[in-house]
Amino acid sequence: MTRHAVGEALAVRLYAAETAIDQALAETAFLAAALPAARADAYLSAVTGQRVFDGAAASISALAEARSHLVQTHTALAALARKLGLETLAIGPLDKPGDQPPLPGGVEPEKTPLVD
Repeated sequence: MTRHAVGEALAVRLYAAETAIDQALAETAFLAAALPAARADAYLSAVTGQRVFDGAAASISALAEARSHLVQTHTALAALARKLGLETLAIGPLDKPGDQPPLPGGVEPEKTPLVD
């Protein structure tokens, strides 16, 4: 397997991991947002279920921290690819902070252009 092929495989897995973390973060946030109405609809006091609120909030915090670590991993992999002389692989949405104008996203991995 060539370094380029290894890089492509890692790029696909990295994009999948980033998508999964974002999805988990969104779903957990939806859960946390539903809790106050659920408590009120069940006619429970504010004291009842506080541990549930705390757990949901802690989950969001942990997922946000995990996302931050994954972004650091993305940055480190990109730096390693540049150091090895590999072209940067673009999987998923292409726009990055500072792109003017933002680039379109949702590129299929098998049709992914190599971008710098």
